[in-house]
Amino acid sequence: MSHLSTFKTILELKRYSKNTIAIYLSAVKSITDFLNIDSSKLRDLHDKDIILTIINITKSKQYAASSQKQLIGAIALYYKELYKRDIDFSVIYPVNKEEFLPTILSKTEVKNILKNTTNIKHKAVLATIYGLGLRISELINIKIIDIDSNRMLVHIHNAKGKKDRMVMLPENLLITLRAYFKIYKPKTYLFEGRDGKVYSASSIRKIFKNALVSTKINKPATIHTLRHSFATHLLENGTDIRIIQKLLGHKNIKTTLQYTQVAESTIQNVKSPLDTL
Repeated sequence: MSHLSTFKTILELKRYSKNTIAIYLSAVKSITDFLNIDSSKLRDLHDKDIILTIINITKSKQYAASSQKQLIGAIALYYKELYKRDIDFSVIYPVNKEEFLPTILSKTEVKNILKNTTNIKHKAVLATIYGLGLRISELINIKIIDIDSNRMLVHIHNAKGKKDRMVMLPENLLITLRAYFKIYKPKTYLFEGRDGKVYSASSIRKIFKNALVSTKINKPATIHTLRHSFATHLLENGTDIRIIQKLLGHKNIKTTLQYTQVAESTIQNVKSPLDTL
């Protein structure tokens, strides 16, 4: 068994999510690719060589602080689990957290995206992400049995943080899903790829990218922007922030509070002191 395979097995036994495992394996592979060595040779590297390699990768790929932290975390765990070796990365670990406001699509923009997406499966995918406020990993893992049309609820299993949650099933989404279901007839997963396998995340990103082009939206939006927009629009409609927290599956309310900075109703209702003069 290769060193990467051993690391993967360890991560699986520790119950890391599939997405996290893929990210961590990719991080280790970026080290071996950069140095052009086999993973078995990583054990022989000195701490300073590992740190220097991370610095060079971060610079060459222009990593943001979050990606740099992710790379360091993966490498630190790799050495700790495989070789019981603790490496001090404090000298290159980002100190200040970057804080960027999320890109938000207006309700009109979301409406136009759905309207211009003529393929019913593609429309159903985008409508489900926006209508339920899902992460892409949550969407592709929804099974047909998770849809409760009687109670108008959807069960999201094993989401980020290994937690389940229930979200509402919008009437308009149910109509779209039924139209999609009649044509595609999925067997297990709500959205299936070839041979009934899980629909690929890359395909979904491509669907959204094409939708942006067709609607001529030039914002720096990603598929995750639909989730951000879901939360912001709920806030603008007067939904309590703690309910939004539960719907999004946020562990910390601080994560949800970021949407108060971009919600138009929150900002527009603030009176400038200029108007009080």
